[in-house]
Amino acid sequence: MSLLTKPKPDSRQDPAKWVGLAKWVVLAVVSLAVVVLLAKWARGLEPVQGFLAAYPGHSELPAGAPVGLPAWLGWQHFLNAFFLVLIIRSGWLVRTTARPKAYWTRKNTGLFKTKNKPTKISLELWFHLSLDVLWLLNGLVFMVLLFATGGWMRIVPTSWDIFPNAMSTALQYASLNWPTENGWVNYNALQVLAYFSIVFVAAPLAAITGVRMSPAWPKGNAALDKIYPMETARKIHFPVMLFFTAFVIMHVALVLCTGVLRNLNHMFAARDDAGWLGFGIFALSVAVMVVAWFLARPVFLRPIAGLMGKVSK
Repeated sequence: MSLLTKPKPDSRQDPAKWVGLAKWVVLAVVSLAVVVLLAKWARGLEPVQGFLAAYPGHSELPAGAPVGLPAWLGWQHFLNAFFLVLIIRSGWLVRTTARPKAYWTRKNTGLFKTKNKPTKISLELWFHLSLDVLWLLNGLVFMVLLFATGGWMRIVPTSWDIFPNAMSTALQYASLNWPTENGWVNYNALQVLAYFSIVFVAAPLAAITGVRMSPAWPKGNAALDKIYPMETARKIHFPVMLFFTAFVIMHVALVLCTGVLRNLNHMFAARDDAGWLGFGIFALSVAVMVVAWFLARPVFLRPIAGLMGKVSK
């Protein structure tokens, strides 16, 4: 390097970067404080108190709705979380990796033989697409069980009062005087809307946009490309990923803050008590996810990818 050439500054040591981050943190804290104060003030108003009494935050479930959470939902919780965490990680790498360290080409033999030559894709994209397939298969199993057992009635709004009850729940959360939780019997209105959005809106959007952006989309079909342009899929796919990320953060935070042992028993042990079994299963599942996160690197992915195609530089 020439003596006259100035080295590029390390962004990690750039004071302006940290000052900007600090400003955003302060702004977020102040905004949250304002929201809490306004919510507490609103709850002192007589009309608001009447509204909260009329709409406590829960909608009545349809007749025949199951009580409790089945055992199959426990392993579904783990598999969904496992795939989703790795999908978010691999999707971020696909978006930010400028020069992939390895590429993968599908073997054009057997059941998936095609007329056209297989597309060469980055190893990160192969990993992302493989996880997508597993996540979709697991989602199909989830949907079948959800409708076969009647569990859909717990997460699908069936009455218009879901919306005022959701407003009531939001106000109670914002005031830090949280609603009484009994997820074993009935989710609150905000939970119902959140779960419905994840299962029936965000997941299908992720799948539909993902297929459009993947090598599975037909090449050279002008009519299909005009009806569903690539840029449209890109503009939807990334915000959906952010929505999933925000949901996971809020979901975990509320689970930990609203009776962690009972919540984890509901989610992982199919029990309505405050024992430690659910926590133990949850801790083990988190350990598995951490190990998988560490192993999701090219050096470990190459041998697996090599079983399904050709890995090259």
